[in-house]
Amino acid sequence: MNYLLNIDEAIDRKFLVTKAMRGQADIGTIIHVMDAEQQGQAVIVYYRVTRYNEKFHDYQDYTAKFENLAAFCKWAQPDNFIARNYECFSIRDIQHYIKVKNRSFASFCLPIILVAAIIIWVALALLMFKTNLIVGVVIGAVLTLLVIVLAFSLLKMQKKKEKMRLYRKVSAGWGVVFE
Repeated sequence: MNYLLNIDEAIDRKFLVTKAMRGQADIGTIIHVMDAEQQGQAVIVYYRVTRYNEKFHDYQDYTAKFENLAAFCKWAQPDNFIARNYECFSIRDIQHYIKVKNRSFASFCLPIILVAAIIIWVALALLMFKTNLIVGVVIGAVLTLLVIVLAFSLLKMQKKKEKMRLYRKVSAGWGVVFE
């Protein structure tokens, strides 16, 4: 998914790394894009990784080249909430957030629906073999639609639950209560 229209929008913003780049940034790292330039289709990004320890802050500057703007956005997504509050979260929190956030209908719901539909139709074929075929088809269709609705609801519920968990963690210091 392409979040930026041009690379100039990335300058002086923080991004959430969703794919590790060996020796530079791990999944869940927040990078600060210091400068960027476009060379034809290729994008060159100059960014800073800040590591927080108990006693000091350490940072290191890196340069990365991407095939195009979409490749950069796939590697580091603009996520203002996480970028703004990343000092409040553990790396595990952020990685779990990325995992839940990047789920889609195709990657999460579709496998559940396919497996459930196969089980439903095989079970109905075995049970309705000698009885009324029309009733079996109607029951199978209704159960398949029910599985689709439940899988989609589960996806939405998990995303909302994870976001609310992180909002609660950040807002606990402010006395804000989410219900």
